[in-house]
Amino acid sequence: MDVRIKKGMSLVEMIIAIAIFTIGIEGFSLLFIKTWKQNSFILEKGTASVAASRGVQETVNIIRKARQSDNGAYPIISADNNDLVIYSDIDKDGVTEKIHYYLSEGMLKAGITDPAGIPPSYPSGDQATNTIANYIVNTSTPIFSYYDINNSLLTTPANANEIRMIKINLEVNANPAHFPNNVNFQSFATLRNLR
Repeated sequence: MDVRIKKGMSLVEMIIAIAIFTIGIEGFSLLFIKTWKQNSFILEKGTASVAASRGVQETVNIIRKARQSDNGAYPIISADNNDLVIYSDIDKDGVTEKIHYYLSEGMLKAGITDPAGIPPSYPSGDQATNTIANYIVNTSTPIFSYYDINNSLLTTPANANEIRMIKINLEVNANPAHFPNNVNFQSFATLRNLR
């Protein structure tokens, strides 16, 4: 008697195996995509936070060194909630530049103007503009706050002659739809030449 055992899968078994395999691949793909998106959001938020932190520190260092302009003007030109104009030697070349910090379309920017002519004068407007930080979402909180010699908060626009310390407060959020909480960066700059 010749009995042969058939090896293999029936059509029903094959369809079930393909369905299980497809469900497994789909689940793995969805997990991979979700993980990839989450990591990209975290990376974007981290990158924005690092840039904002560096920007705040650089801004504090420049504000601390605010000094009289090359034409003899007071170190602070104007001081408002989201706009600050000072004189400082930003590039350490011995020449005092006019630096204009302002908020524009979610970016903290610094406009820089070099003096020109003899005697030196500062042209109106910004000659060069740098972006200090992106994804700024300060809505109700001002970027700049000003304090007098007694550490009392000044109303804005602040009287330049009364300012002795400036607080910088940046709220950063790379994607408010995915990250409801803002990352907050604060620092204080005491104006060394105005003590």
